[in-house]
Amino acid sequence: MSRIGNAHIVVPAGVTVDFKDNVITVKGPKGTLTQSYDPIITPSIEGNVIIFKRANDLGPTKAKHGLYRALTANMIKGVTEGYKKSLQVNGVGWKVTKQGKKIVLNVGFSHPVEVEEVEGITLDCPGQTEITVSGIDKEKVGQFAAMIRGIREPEPYHGYGIKYSDEVIARKVGKAAGGKG
Repeated sequence: MSRIGNAHIVVPAGVTVDFKDNVITVKGPKGTLTQSYDPIITPSIEGNVIIFKRANDLGPTKAKHGLYRALTANMIKGVTEGYKKSLQVNGVGWKVTKQGKKIVLNVGFSHPVEVEEVEGITLDCPGQTEITVSGIDKEKVGQFAAMIRGIREPEPYHGYGIKYSDEVIARKVGKAAGGKG
């Protein structure tokens, strides 16, 4: 039995959820999100509670049961609260600036790296070494933050790089000075 799939989702005030042609549509104060789903899973709304039922108890069906329930819950949270990922830039002389709808990263390359906002994603620089990626789609926010982190991944010896603000970099010891004489 899928514990996640059997959990009910309470729809907050101001949010509308619609199931039509195997597509879930969630509308809220921050925007609209859609997600297609497998017809083997049957969503229904009873009052302000969404319930997901599955056709059988096979393994793949159970997995989809929990998946579509979690995706719908994430969509509801996205259109009401939104999602945010924070990144930090660590390096001597490294900094980030916002110019219009793009951020410019000076992260140790011979040239600055420019990252442009895409639809549904908002970039912000609260400080010279901080980047905030926000939006209503959890998957897009996470993917865009990972793309920015991939520009200069943190390295384990000095800790230089772009990392998530809650990420802990496992530091390694460098070469020992001297040797056998």
